[in-house]
Amino acid sequence: MKIDSHFDVIILGGGAAGLMCAIEAGKRGRKTLVLDHAKKPAEKIRISGGGRCNFTNLHSSPKNFLSQNPHFCKSALSAYGPQDFINLVKKHHIDFEEKTLGQLFCVHSAKDIIEMLLIELAQAGAELWLETTISDITKSVTGFELATSAGRLSCESLVVATGGKSIPKMGATGFGYQIATQFNLPIIEPRPALVPFTYPSTIAETWAAMAGVAMDVRASINKVAFDEAMLITHRGLSGPAILQISSYWREGQTVALDLMPREKFSDFIAQRRKDTPKAMLANALSEVLPKRFAGYLAQTLKANEIKLAELSNTMIEAISQMVHQFQYTPGGTEGYRTAEVTLGGVDTNALSQKTMEAKTVPNLYFIGEVVDVTGHLGGHNFQWAWASGFAAGQVPRDF
Repeated sequence: MKIDSHFDVIILGGGAAGLMCAIEAGKRGRKTLVLDHAKKPAEKIRISGGGRCNFTNLHSSPKNFLSQNPHFCKSALSAYGPQDFINLVKKHHIDFEEKTLGQLFCVHSAKDIIEMLLIELAQAGAELWLETTISDITKSVTGFELATSAGRLSCESLVVATGGKSIPKMGATGFGYQIATQFNLPIIEPRPALVPFTYPSTIAETWAAMAGVAMDVRASINKVAFDEAMLITHRGLSGPAILQISSYWREGQTVALDLMPREKFSDFIAQRRKDTPKAMLANALSEVLPKRFAGYLAQTLKANEIKLAELSNTMIEAISQMVHQFQYTPGGTEGYRTAEVTLGGVDTNALSQKTMEAKTVPNLYFIGEVVDVTGHLGGHNFQWAWASGFAAGQVPRDF
């Protein structure tokens, strides 16, 4: 069949990783094409960070990532770190600011990052074809051939940067996993990650009535813990602490919630019993917890009308246990619909950690979210996109 166009590199996916890879490949003189089925590129960048794109994290390091092989991400992250991307942002005079825990956001709009990438793409001489679908990919003697809605294309190197399944309304699909399976690369089962929990039916009505309540907590599973905010919603629990711990949760597990992570309840209540012995327990609790949640705890303990002076040591211990080790067993998660990223993906044992190339399929690369490397909340997943895209964009190194 006639080949309409030949490229040195074709990249599937016009998101963060795909655009970064194309920029690097183009800079090195390789004829590069990015294909995407969407009408606009980088839609997940556009909606990220509340529309202001948390584009990296000052403290991003391998410890901020989950993978079956926790060492895999080290090479790429060391070759292209947060400061490298910050330098690119500064080059384009994009205003940004640091928020909590080293998170960097655009001051104005996530569109500034998209525009920056597209400018860099054009300057590198790479092409971007949108609204282009792919119906077939085959391995050839010299590389790959693709049947697309824009014609039949060929390339020496094929890079899969199609992302995961999270936020399907943005066009996310499992296409990258299909390609990996076609070429006999193993897949670590994909799961929604950085995703809100839903309520079990036993507490759904009671907790939904507290929707809008937020508090700082420590959410933990086994030895993993996150100290951040939790938000009670109509459907379940959300907020940074919950999104973070969701990546470690499996069906049936219980999440331990410390509702007073910065103070011991026993010390607090001892002081209040001394200062205000006639105060009601619910009122005392509302000094350190949101009022509605304090009332819920008091009611759960059947202690609404109990004064602090009347609390027995046994009851204080029971309240302390509930405050510091509240056991929450989610009914499930909200799934890919609201998940910020996808856990799992192409098995890193099948890829080169330096180049992202498939070990058994020469010139086939997987980068970004489609790979089994998933970052914590706070800009780490974008840093992985930049770093893995940069790594694949340097190949072949002797070009």
